[in-house]
Amino acid sequence: MGCSSVTGVTGVLICAALLDDLDKELNNYIMRCREWYGWHFPEVGKIITDNLAYCKSVRKIGARTNVATTDLSEHLPEEVEAEVKLAAEISMGTEVSEEDIGNIMHLCDQVIEITEYRTQLYDYLKNRMMAIAPNLTVMVGELVGARLISHAGSLLNLAKHPASTVQILGAEKALFRALKTRRDTPKYGLIYHASLVGQTSAKNKGKISRMLAAKASLAIRYDALGEDTNAEMGVENRAKLEARLRHLEEKGIRRISGTGKAMAKSDKYQHRSDVKVYDPSGDSTLPSVSKKRKFEEVEEEEVATPVTVKTKKPKKEPVEGQLSNS
Repeated sequence: MGCSSVTGVTGVLICAALLDDLDKELNNYIMRCREWYGWHFPEVGKIITDNLAYCKSVRKIGARTNVATTDLSEHLPEEVEAEVKLAAEISMGTEVSEEDIGNIMHLCDQVIEITEYRTQLYDYLKNRMMAIAPNLTVMVGELVGARLISHAGSLLNLAKHPASTVQILGAEKALFRALKTRRDTPKYGLIYHASLVGQTSAKNKGKISRMLAAKASLAIRYDALGEDTNAEMGVENRAKLEARLRHLEEKGIRRISGTGKAMAKSDKYQHRSDVKVYDPSGDSTLPSVSKKRKFEEVEEEEVATPVTVKTKKPKKEPVEGQLSNS
């Protein structure tokens, strides 16, 4: 690995850390901006959900009274713009001073500037990651791959880790806590933020993260120690993982009973407008007779079969002579 490669890896490490810091600062700035301008025009915060569009619109509107004469078609769709103008007429916000509006607009400028710089920095990270670790980038994405390299210290150090370590890299505290308390160890660390793991259902996240860590470990070693700079291996392994993911997701939809390969089939719905009549025979609680017989046949059977009455045997009375002898 030459000097330029080392410099590129160092730039990736710094860029990944800087992106995380920028995301935290942007969240704080946008939250304060919405809170501050919400005292003056609270309805616009619910109408405009996109943060960048919100800051650009606030920067162009300024005071709430300027909404009617401001053209927001550059930043908002027509229906959203009409909704904002309607909400400005019936807004319940309080009046603020010109100094407050100036500070809010300056804060919006900061948010817009940091967002543009973050976009530029992300493009730089994407280009550097495709040059340094193309297969890893295809497998887990630019940002997750940069975080893995940053956590390990370098691409070569990351290549020395086994797949089981790559899987839980970033979850060391949870791992040692689980080992100390003798509980279940974590199934994923930084690799949890990869797109393949994110689009998986909760019960299959552990399996996909394990398979992704195994393929990513091979991709890392290929990028660090291989001579080729193409991403064919990463594309091939990602296609295999996506096919395996589809198989796991479809397996949960299959019918539990019957053959395992049979898919659950649903019958086509047919609308039936037949009017059903109430059957009163179900109200009876008497046992039903299986065969119906005529009344005359029952009488003939009673006459034909004579009734035999058992006669009791008379008890023998004791003789007087026997009683006296006894």
